[in-house]
Amino acid sequence: HRGGTEQPPVQPRVKINEKERFDPTQFQESIVQGLNQTGSDLEAVAKFLDASGAKLDYRRYAETLFDILVAGGMLAPGGTLSDDLTRTEFCLFTAQEDLETMQAYAQVFNKLIRRYKYLEKGFEEEIKKLLLFLKGFTESERNKLAMLTGILLANGNISASILNSLYNENLVKEGVSAAFAVKLFKSWINEKDINSVAGSLRKVGMDNRLMELFPANKRSCEHFSKYFTDAGLKELSDFARNQQSIGARKELQKELQEQMARGDPQKEIIAFTKEEMKKSNLSEQAMINIIWTSVMSCVEWNKKEELVTEQAIKHLKQYSLLLKAFTSQGLSELSLLLKIQEYCYDNIHFMKAFQKIVVLLYKADVLSEEAILKWYTDAHVAKGKSVFLEQMKKFVEWLKNAEEEEE
Repeated sequence: HRGGTEQPPVQPRVKINEKERFDPTQFQESIVQGLNQTGSDLEAVAKFLDASGAKLDYRRYAETLFDILVAGGMLAPGGTLSDDLTRTEFCLFTAQEDLETMQAYAQVFNKLIRRYKYLEKGFEEEIKKLLLFLKGFTESERNKLAMLTGILLANGNISASILNSLYNENLVKEGVSAAFAVKLFKSWINEKDINSVAGSLRKVGMDNRLMELFPANKRSCEHFSKYFTDAGLKELSDFARNQQSIGARKELQKELQEQMARGDPQKEIIAFTKEEMKKSNLSEQAMINIIWTSVMSCVEWNKKEELVTEQAIKHLKQYSLLLKAFTSQGLSELSLLLKIQEYCYDNIHFMKAFQKIVVLLYKADVLSEEAILKWYTDAHVAKGKSVFLEQMKKFVEWLKNAEEEEE
């Protein structure tokens, strides 16, 4: 009977232990005490944090650690300091509100996370949380946080995915997100440049979401542009405009492909495209590029080189009216020629089709002899030029002779 049911269950003791161990009070006191001693000497703060990691449980109390460094004590939900009295006056929120001080603070976090790599994830979570709490902070506290976050983003200490917090409906509605974004992007661009911003935003699929920093009724290119330009961020507003138009072009191309796949009459496609061109403020050159891509994307091309040329000629003949409608200017014709050159080069089984395509479009009145001659003499690009110029030689000679005979 010994060793039977009389043995007390072991479970509860461990739980009590866990609970004791999950009490940040002592941890908090140690950190606060250390920061009170190091004061505003950030070099000393970094050294203290480096040494404390060996003695204190940073892994378990990461959130407590970051709360204290930023706000001086533990934060209650919403961003107010929680009631307990263990606090320090030496933290980010009480520091001087200037870039130099924020750069020094960024260094403190950078050193800490380089030394204790496992804090990286917790630090990103902390920043995400702080951004959601923005309404609980004073304007000056927000400004410092924005500058710090911009510097950390510029130096790759955190991922741009943290910006998701700024799309929180309440923050957007009250204009908190947009104002915070201005300070953040300014310090980011100051630290690096607009390309750094663009690259990081693309990486996390946010390059097309900047408009969402504004409430729905203000989500226009004009409003965005004016707001950020007035705030001294013309580069950012240009970037957003460009993204907007890239987005519009992709949408348009998709729509055109669907219309072609349905076999809509060309007259209707032309009318629709002209309308869209006006709406999106696109030039004819930009438009002809989109149309060419759409026309060439709505077919399954034959894999055999000798058959694909025939197929392309038949297909392009069918759409010559559409192509003609958007090559009323010499520049658009050249644009189209370069697009065809690139296409035949990038799609290897089209290499031999180039000349036949150009001749077809010449006969269909899409391309003029001036445009073809200009392309031939000096407007072509390097892609496959020796092959294509050789293909075009006879036809160009014929064009020149025809011109002379007319004269």
